[in-house]
Amino acid sequence: MKLPTASRRGFLKYFSLSAIGAFIAACLPQNAPGAGASGSSSPAAGVGGGVASGQTFTWKIQSGWAGNDIFQEMFLDWKGIVEEMSGGRIKIDALSVNAVTNINGAIDAVNSGTLDGAHHVPAYYYGKDHAVSLMGTGPMMGMSGQMWLAWYYYGGGQALYEKLVQQKLKLNVVSLFHMPMQNQPLGWFRDEIKGPGDFVGMKFRTVGLATGIYGGLGASVISVAGAEVASNLDRGVIDAAEFNNTTSDTAYGLPDVRKVLMTQSYHQPSEILEISLNKTKYDSMPADLRAIMKYAAWAESANGEWKQMAKNSDDYAKLLAKGIKIVKTPQSVLDAQLKAWDTVVANESKDNPDFVAILNSQKAWAQKIFPWSDAVTIRTPDATSYKAMFK
Repeated sequence: MKLPTASRRGFLKYFSLSAIGAFIAACLPQNAPGAGASGSSSPAAGVGGGVASGQTFTWKIQSGWAGNDIFQEMFLDWKGIVEEMSGGRIKIDALSVNAVTNINGAIDAVNSGTLDGAHHVPAYYYGKDHAVSLMGTGPMMGMSGQMWLAWYYYGGGQALYEKLVQQKLKLNVVSLFHMPMQNQPLGWFRDEIKGPGDFVGMKFRTVGLATGIYGGLGASVISVAGAEVASNLDRGVIDAAEFNNTTSDTAYGLPDVRKVLMTQSYHQPSEILEISLNKTKYDSMPADLRAIMKYAAWAESANGEWKQMAKNSDDYAKLLAKGIKIVKTPQSVLDAQLKAWDTVVANESKDNPDFVAILNSQKAWAQKIFPWSDAVTIRTPDATSYKAMFK
């Protein structure tokens, strides 16, 4: 069914994405009166764009998060959007963390087809190529999470990342990035951090390129999975740790074993969630279903950010009520982090042209949009207007 141009514009203006998805599904032959029941779930049946009557696609996608983590909610929200918009033609079998493989091995399982997909972050496969960690855990350039995600979709980041992952690393993977996170805290500690010297000799947990930042401050860095952070802190395997946000940190039990949370940091300005999908299976689906999976990630990008604002603020208040000491990181530590980034970037750039290409693209994007944003917007949160309203 094809609408005239003017009609298509009107149609898109007045109907929601979910309504459009339902409308498209209703127009497909398999949903016509008298159509047969659901057919094969094999992706091979759809190769070349042909859709078998009543065909559905089932995706086995493993989570990288504990069941009570806010990122798990975002994964399940994306699943719900995909299934609703596809009219049931796509089914997501949401597998729990470590169900098939550990979080570091998930990308290889997706590549081989052992898993159809994984919901995680690129820093979890940092060992394959340090350049993947530039996706959200790279150097602070004065940009918000939304600015970083804008670079990926409108500043050339997607093409560079696909070149790195699909051509250099030979991974049979399609990446859907979404949900730019808020600036992450410096971490959880026994005592308040007064200056960069407090990190010397400390056993600290972080991941990705951030390992070089804390290492540059003098810490001995150990990377452990989120679910294992609290137990490692409790047993003294590590002295301090960062994970992500007040809600996730609470879910993983960090406030139970450390009572000082240092906020604001330059180690991870805005990490970005990734849905890694097996490319062969993704390409086997008809174009409308591929679009639904992609744009559902975009929809969840907005929903996830709104949800994080609501839940992070609730859990921040609960931490205060629980007696957790929440302290802003001293400027001397922030300055030391920026110096450490200079060293990390210099070392990583020596023998990795892909790292250099991605970083230079990010720099160009920052130089493009920061002057504009700095000139025309009031930074938020804005303490001046907040205090004026709530005298």
